[in-house]
Amino acid sequence: MPRNRLSFALGLAIALVTAPALAQSHQDIDKVNGSITAEAGQTYGDLDTVNGSIRLEMGATVGDAETVNGSIQAAESVTAKSLTTVNGSVRVGTSSKLDSVETVNGSIFVDRGGNIHRGVETVNGAIGLVDTDLGGGIETVNGDITVGVGSHVRGGIHVEKPGHNWGFSMGKKKPPRIVIGPNAQVDGAMVFEREVVLYVHRTAKVGSITGAKAIPFDTDRAPE
Repeated sequence: MPRNRLSFALGLAIALVTAPALAQSHQDIDKVNGSITAEAGQTYGDLDTVNGSIRLEMGATVGDAETVNGSIQAAESVTAKSLTTVNGSVRVGTSSKLDSVETVNGSIFVDRGGNIHRGVETVNGAIGLVDTDLGGGIETVNGDITVGVGSHVRGGIHVEKPGHNWGFSMGKKKPPRIVIGPNAQVDGAMVFEREVVLYVHRTAKVGSITGAKAIPFDTDRAPE
């Protein structure tokens, strides 16, 4: 759950900094400072860094890819378990297969043909899916969500109420913008514990909605 992301961030940082110099497998890559690249068509174990980005080239297969301060860029046809970062964005190319995608402070975008076995989570970051099949749900606190054209989310959507730990003590923040696009489908409940602006395309299929009123639209893009 997003409320656990702060402890996750601290735990990940400590674990990576104190990791042994030698990886458990010769295919694992473990760094404190520096970026990591998984080369096209190659197979790796887990990829871990603290201060650096992770790049997965076309057709690469990896285990868990984790960084604390850095982005994750995955090209097309990538296969991975989890893609996880604390401070950075995650961008996934077309026709990729993943177990889960998580970030604390950063956006997530999954392009056409993506298949994610479990869920997608952020705290402070937008989430965008295009023609993507998501086996779990979507969770965020402060991020916009776009379930784009042809996407299928099987685990519902949950936008949590922000707590004092997420920097909401100074001024009123703009409510997250939630868009369910043309021919998209969201199975399960959509639960909003805070104010949001919810747009649902007339061709989309959704389950129950709690905490928001859907605004219908029939154009290619939702109103700004």
